[in-house]
Amino acid sequence: MSSYKLRLCGIKAGAARFRRAACLFTLFYAFTMAMPASEAIAQWPASAAQTVQSGPISFTDDSGVVITLQGPATRLAPLYASFNETLLALGLQDRIIARTAAESAPQLAALPVIGTHMRPNLEQIISLKPDLVLQMQGREEAEEAVLALRRLGVQVAVFRVRDFEDLCRLVRTLGLICGAEGRADNLESDIRGRLAALAAKFPPPEARPAVFYETRYPNLLAAGAGTMSNAIIEAAGGRNCLKAEEGPEGPTRLLRLGEERLLQLNPAVYLVQKGPMNKNPGNPAERPGFAPLDAIKNHRVLVVDEDRYARPGPRNIEAAEELAKFLYP
Repeated sequence: MSSYKLRLCGIKAGAARFRRAACLFTLFYAFTMAMPASEAIAQWPASAAQTVQSGPISFTDDSGVVITLQGPATRLAPLYASFNETLLALGLQDRIIARTAAESAPQLAALPVIGTHMRPNLEQIISLKPDLVLQMQGREEAEEAVLALRRLGVQVAVFRVRDFEDLCRLVRTLGLICGAEGRADNLESDIRGRLAALAAKFPPPEARPAVFYETRYPNLLAAGAGTMSNAIIEAAGGRNCLKAEEGPEGPTRLLRLGEERLLQLNPAVYLVQKGPMNKNPGNPAERPGFAPLDAIKNHRVLVVDEDRYARPGPRNIEAAEELAKFLYP
């Protein structure tokens, strides 16, 4: 609360305006102490979304580009659902002016569609006059779209989110961009507090169960290091049996595996992602060659939601808590 007051004191406003803001925060703080921050944020009055910062805002994105806004962004065009989920958790739906074709949040269904994460509609984006476009670092096609937009004079911020530290940094940066740093502080504190509560419950790393995370089947694809899925497994007290796998450029995010390699790994727990990347995975116990796996023999298979377990966002902490209950019943 003290940091919030310090920010308020920096506003060049009259005493009456200060007293009203302080009163609003006091009431909100008292009301939300009994609920998780992720729920409390949703209760914040719409008027409180206005920033306490009125000057230019500068930050460096994960592609190394310094971005300067003349003030808090009010028109954001996210090209990846993670941004929408985080902005919604911060109570900033009114800042989102468009969505991609893959967006599933019902609150955003009426917004104009600006293509996909990989192939955004540049003309449509420009016509909407965004203050800032948000893109997730990833495949080459997405990076090409970023360069094209920047050449056209559109400001684009690129982020990399592969673990909970990255997620908290994204929350802080979106709070800065939108002038909602108090809300961002609350959400980050909630995430970190719940991570700490989980970490206090588990045995040493060497005693934790080996977990396999299926991203797609058939043509088996699995999550390695550098994925939010890996971060969730670790936060839940598991050990990703593919974390140490490396490719030419270091730890590999997604790995293709054959049946022989899977049998060598022999995970104690098998997670089956279900969602757009793995629409109809079926029951692993019924697949040819899977019967010898310990996870199959001991009935330690869990079907998980792709949106919460693979896509970075505030709901990742819910996924970690859910998985922890399965790993340590």
